[in-house]
Amino acid sequence: MITTLKGTTARDIQNAIMRARQNVGVASGLVFTLLVVAPASDYDEVFDACVEAGREHPSRIILATDGSARTTRLDAELHVGDEVPGEIVALRFHGELRDHKASTLLALLLPDSPVIAWWPREAPEPVASDPVGALATRRITDGMGCADPLTRLLERAQGLAPGDTDLTWTRLTPWRAMLASALDIHQLPVTAASVHAADDNAAGLLLASWLGSRLGIEASFTGNAGPGITKVTLTTAEGDISLTRTDGRMATLAAPGAPTRAVALRRREMSALITEELRRLDSDQVFLATMNHLAATMMPGPDAAKE
Repeated sequence: MITTLKGTTARDIQNAIMRARQNVGVASGLVFTLLVVAPASDYDEVFDACVEAGREHPSRIILATDGSARTTRLDAELHVGDEVPGEIVALRFHGELRDHKASTLLALLLPDSPVIAWWPREAPEPVASDPVGALATRRITDGMGCADPLTRLLERAQGLAPGDTDLTWTRLTPWRAMLASALDIHQLPVTAASVHAADDNAAGLLLASWLGSRLGIEASFTGNAGPGITKVTLTTAEGDISLTRTDGRMATLAAPGAPTRAVALRRREMSALITEELRRLDSDQVFLATMNHLAATMMPGPDAAKE
């Protein structure tokens, strides 16, 4: 059921949600409120990602974006029992309301449930001090969605607060799993590591920091033409363990004394990333340790970044 409200208020939206839920018989067991602050230019992609996330996580998803009208007003589009088992509330803030989203969002939060905030592109710094970020116990940003991903990732590492996370880290899940599995099979002491990725690829820099933090070694980041992360090399006394991906889809894994094999390592869409990240509501301690290591030791640059 889709309900459109023009020039509305938070109270009218809440009443409309209740009526819609009564009409379509939607269950009330929603697990959290997700606040999404997105630019109008990315509305369609972000909305689709919200739909996918809502299918796995029954929740109230509130998508806030700026409208183009000169008059000060709030428009809403409610999706209840339509594409997801929960609710999606799409809000467009016009005029002066564009700078005062938090008060409206506060009135629409589910009672007694966790609140998560997500900025798919640029985000205020630090996010924990932002009026919308202050409503949430977890705050999800995306350094890769910013104009200068490397600089922004370092800024966030230096200003990290409990509950902060970044989809740059989520992008690394397949890489981290593959490398950890390789080290489980080939139990060789690693003496150094290198990560090669596109010049502005913040995920490559973060992966180097993770390797340095977890293995206690020197890990370097070197920029290239990409796409994305192209190669990781772990140096051992018996030879290199390397994971190489040149097309953004398939990779090859090579290790001493083992045949080279092909593995699937596809770059993932926004919907897959946010769906994965919403599976946990607590702080990721490994991510926090990796970001602290990044803030302490890694320096970005167009060609290389070293500990």
